[in-house]
Amino acid sequence: MKRKILDCMMAACCLAAALFCLVSCDGGLDVRQEYPFTVEAMPVADGIANGETVEIRLEIRPEGNFAGTVYTLRYFQPDGKGSLKMENGTVLKPNDRYLLNERRFRLYYTSQSADDSQTIDLYFEDNWGNMRQLTYGFNVNDAENNVPDNE
Repeated sequence: MKRKILDCMMAACCLAAALFCLVSCDGGLDVRQEYPFTVEAMPVADGIANGETVEIRLEIRPEGNFAGTVYTLRYFQPDGKGSLKMENGTVLKPNDRYLLNERRFRLYYTSQSADDSQTIDLYFEDNWGNMRQLTYGFNVNDAENNVPDNE
């Protein structure tokens, strides 16, 4: 008799545990495709002369990895005049979107202006709608301003 009661209690506990496990599952897999990302940059000189080129080293760092994620770059130049090109030689046009094939890459900004200041805004976007912005400001670095005073 004790054995029968013990078997019934064991069966009831197993049934309760199975029911609890089945109720807690939603049946779907938790697959993430979208991950936030940051853009890290090496320090860049803030002085530039007309015709001088500055290298900008960048790396996109997502919090996770999904093979279907692609990143693009756009840029604007609100102050001054210059050109921006990728390390493969592609000259970027303002507000055009460019596909980034690598997460670690270099850009080259060449000043084409003797203005007091130049600014470029870089916009990095993924195909999930996430965006990050970096702004670089450069001050004019004339030869006249670099000559030491002889007093």
